[in-house]
Amino acid sequence: MGSTKEPAAVTAQRSPVPPRSDHISVLDGHKLYVWGGCQCVDGQETFLPSNEIWLYDMENGVWSQRHVGGEVPPVLLQTCGAYLQGILYIFGGCDNNDYTNLMYFVDLSDEEYSWGKVTNTVGTIPSPRVRHSCWVYRNRLIYFGGYGCKSVREVNNSKSFMVDEASWATIGSEFFLFWGWNNEVHMFEPESATWTEPQTQGQTPEPRASHASATLGHKGYICGGLVRPLNLDLSKLIFSVLLSRP
Repeated sequence: MGSTKEPAAVTAQRSPVPPRSDHISVLDGHKLYVWGGCQCVDGQETFLPSNEIWLYDMENGVWSQRHVGGEVPPVLLQTCGAYLQGILYIFGGCDNNDYTNLMYFVDLSDEEYSWGKVTNTVGTIPSPRVRHSCWVYRNRLIYFGGYGCKSVREVNNSKSFMVDEASWATIGSEFFLFWGWNNEVHMFEPESATWTEPQTQGQTPEPRASHASATLGHKGYICGGLVRPLNLDLSKLIFSVLLSRP
């Protein structure tokens, strides 16, 4: 996973980051990083630049804008961000044209921020998707769910995909016919750049997107999007339903 270094320009100010939605935010100590998304201008959604990251220092209440070079990702909405060992990873999302299953990374601990693209991975990359989530556990990125597209072959071989509609779309060299939600679990190990799709146990949650997720200890939780809250024991890969106390 290589990247091209370029100096990062810094602009500090106390005014807030431009308003946005469908963006990514990650927390590191007292620093909050915000990237991407869109804002509504005169009734039209406008993509925000992908070559900048906003940093909010919660100790002194100051925003700063960092310009990022390297292999800059396209402007994206509804992508999924994850923070592991000082590095922000973004996976999936949609740009002005279509959905994607590409992954990019930037080292936020480096003063010279520079985007890189994850290439030459091992294993099967998940299909293009948006509005999915990610748990970080034992130096792994564990992705769940989302809304996206699959080929006829993929749908025929999948029990974890709920079809929403059928339409033709070309993404790269692939032709996709079915769009819908999934409850797939995909695991990415950055050190070896390896993708796997582990087999889970327990009561599998319904396919969903636009849900919330959180990691607490060895358990990853999901809530919303559809139906009821669940958690996945990340050490045993067993799903269970969270029941409310009477």
